[in-house]
Amino acid sequence: MIRDFLLGQLRRFHPVGLALGLIFAVWSMTPSLLPRTWLLQSVATGLSFVSGYVIGVVAAWLVRRCGISPSWSERTRRTGWWVLAAVAAIAIPAFLVLGSWWQEVVRDLVGAPQPGRSRYLLVLLVAALVVAILVGFARLVRGASNRLTRYGSRYVPGPIARTASVALLLVLALFLIDGAPYRALVGNIDESFALADNGTADDVEPPTQPERSGSPESAEPFDSLGKEGRTFVASGPDAAEIEETIGRPAIEPIRAYAGREAADSFDGIAARVVAELDRTDAWSRDVLAVATTTGRGWINENLAQALEYTTAGDSAIASMQYSYLPSPLAFLADRDSPPEAGRALFEAVYSRWDAMPEDARPRLYVFGESLGSFGGQAAFSGEQDMLARVDGGIWTGTPHFTPQWQRITDDRDPGSPQRLPVIDDGEAVRFAASPSDLDLGTPWGEQRIVYWQHASDPIVWWSPDLILRRPDWLREPLGPDVDPGIRWLPAVTFWQVTLDMVFSADVPDGHGHAYGSDAADLWAAILQQLDWTADDVATVRSALEE
Repeated sequence: MIRDFLLGQLRRFHPVGLALGLIFAVWSMTPSLLPRTWLLQSVATGLSFVSGYVIGVVAAWLVRRCGISPSWSERTRRTGWWVLAAVAAIAIPAFLVLGSWWQEVVRDLVGAPQPGRSRYLLVLLVAALVVAILVGFARLVRGASNRLTRYGSRYVPGPIARTASVALLLVLALFLIDGAPYRALVGNIDESFALADNGTADDVEPPTQPERSGSPESAEPFDSLGKEGRTFVASGPDAAEIEETIGRPAIEPIRAYAGREAADSFDGIAARVVAELDRTDAWSRDVLAVATTTGRGWINENLAQALEYTTAGDSAIASMQYSYLPSPLAFLADRDSPPEAGRALFEAVYSRWDAMPEDARPRLYVFGESLGSFGGQAAFSGEQDMLARVDGGIWTGTPHFTPQWQRITDDRDPGSPQRLPVIDDGEAVRFAASPSDLDLGTPWGEQRIVYWQHASDPIVWWSPDLILRRPDWLREPLGPDVDPGIRWLPAVTFWQVTLDMVFSADVPDGHGHAYGSDAADLWAAILQQLDWTADDVATVRSALEE
């Protein structure tokens, strides 16, 4: 009875789809860029199974459309089902064990703690739930298509009715994904997070230094800066801390910031930032840096503080909040705001800076991480435009979909790898996973741009192309923190890297999307402070690591 029930349930699925789905499911347990929790592995396994199943079903359909339709006896069919079940019963437990071991290897490579392997036994159960949900949804869509086809067949021939039903469902899906309902949903989510943005992180108090936005002398009220903005202006070293750390005279660094509610447009917010630069006399500083934020206004403190320590406080950082959405949601739902805001802020600062006498204005730099890098680079039409308008900068953990990053990477010097491209022998632009990567043995000009990216950062390497094409970074020698056993697998690698992004910043610095104290070395190389030594760099690194 039980055997007949199980066989009956299996026969509801296509055998070719099941076979390919099984292959994809066990492939999903192979290593990828970062360690995965058992729950993320469950989702990756479920999604990979469904991907393989769909590919198998489509392949079988194409074969039938070509006129090939094997006729198997009932006994052969039954035997085939039991063989498939036996293979699954052996392969799935074996790969669960191997997968848990591979995850331990990946954790060792990035220095992450080992949580134990026992929970990996739950992968199969949750993956089955993911498959059931997706298959159920697919059958619901197929049922809707069949009903539409039956209705349409009353008026037009069957093939036309089928085509029209599929087209109608596709149009409906596109409308829901990128139409008014989607925009309304994003708007509602944005409003919800706007309420959450009123909170302030623990131990964050309004700054008292006039050089900070949100201070009593500032035109930008502390409460208007957004949660991340309030944290930014209240953080970082003051002049006394800088002087004590580096053992040199220092001045108070400037942090100019405006929140999303400061104006009704990005141009208006940017104008408020420039007004803060005017108020604090930022134009008299040695270094002025334009920082594009992520999501709701976050700035990597390692990048900001390393700049301030290295310049002995003789610096100003200009930035603004452009969204209420956290970075993960902004990454998925709003890719228009970061480049629009990045352009607005840079152009506002640059116009004021460019109008100054050349010998009386500060050196101009740019930086940003993740969506901040994506948005900040949108201010420039290309590499040459960037070099024509700034003295240098750091783009950190740049998402793969950033147009300028793609162009520069694709135009790399022959023989250089995708993960660390060499551009024009490193004359102006250099890529680095660690500070030692900056040393190419070739002259580096006065203008210095650094793309800081880790070989194990899924934010940098995630792309829809992973579904069908093996990327160069998996053809070439792998980075030191990437498991040598990683392989490109159609569809599977896409889901693995997609889920790697979820906790990509929750790994030790120097791996994944965690960019830490190496900022001290990178800014030292870019700013080229004449009297700055290796000991000074080490001191700043230590301060950042505290």
